Amino acid sequence: MATALDKPPVTVETVSTTRPRTGFRKYWHLYAAISPFYLLFLCFGLIPVGFSLYVSLHRWDGLGSMEWAGLSQYQYLLGDTDFWNSVGNTIIIWALATFPMIFLAMVTAVMLNSAVRFKNVYRFAYFLPNVTSVVAIAIIFGSVFSTNFGLVNAFLQAVGLDQVAWLNTPWGIKIAIATLMTWQWTGYNAIIFLAGLQTIPSELYEAARMDGAGPVQTFFRITLPMMRPVLLFVLIISTVTGLQSFSEPQVLLQTTANDSTYAGGPGHSGQTMVLYFFQQTFDNNDFGYGAAVAWGIFLVVIIFSIVNWRLVQRRGED
Repeated sequence: MATALDKPPVTVETVSTTRPRTGFRKYWHLYAAISPFYLLFLCFGLIPVGFSLYVSLHRWDGLGSMEWAGLSQYQYLLGDTDFWNSVGNTIIIWALATFPMIFLAMVTAVMLNSAVRFKNVYRFAYFLPNVTSVVAIAIIFGSVFSTNFGLVNAFLQAVGLDQVAWLNTPWGIKIAIATLMTWQWTGYNAIIFLAGLQTIPSELYEAARMDGAGPVQTFFRITLPMMRPVLLFVLIISTVTGLQSFSEPQVLLQTTANDSTYAGGPGHSGQTMVLYFFQQTFDNNDFGYGAAVAWGIFLVVIIFSIVNWRLVQRRGED
């Protein structure tokens, strides 16, 4: 009969072989399953970003050897009047497009939220511009804002006003681009606002009606405060996308001139930051300075996003 004394002693080797696997060894198959995303992000995200920073410190035409330039590219960027002109154009176009777009998107979302029939049809119709090709939309808007045969000028003449050379005047170009961006993104943001409206408890509206609050008071006292996180999200996304506008002015203004030195219309009035980056990089074959411009655009977008976030947060605290 075996006793406790007959059992083999528990050694370090015995304990180590029975210890369960933890950490990477236990979940290696899960890491392997999600690894393709991180490998693609590394190859097509982090490495190109790091390489662009490296290129911005050199003079390079894209084919020959690189020449070290240090921070001279950024010093020239700070004094480049064309770049700052593109920054000003981008900010003006962004303001002309974003604030009307957010207002129209909110109004559209409120109407969709109160609609009884054909809700899905309305959602599809409002979301359709966002999935339509920007190039196709820009070509159509080029015809709409045409000086001689455009629908906008035809309407102005119908009400007794003079024609406007939309694509040949500084403010006309900005308004045309902003209108295109507003039309493109209103439905998308309306769907986001609609999702936020549907999360607001109906009990709040019922209590407000019992207290005698009207639709306007209900909107400003209940809907708008409860929608502040969604509004912040839409504002940040609109800032990031609006400050990186490229296809809209590139295609919309191609009918005015095909010369790269004339990019953005008369006086470069429609030349956005990304359009200026494209011109410097691919038209002038100055990849080093183009990379510096790209990092300048990145800083402008980050600054504006932080400012917008702080403004909305401060209003929320007040």
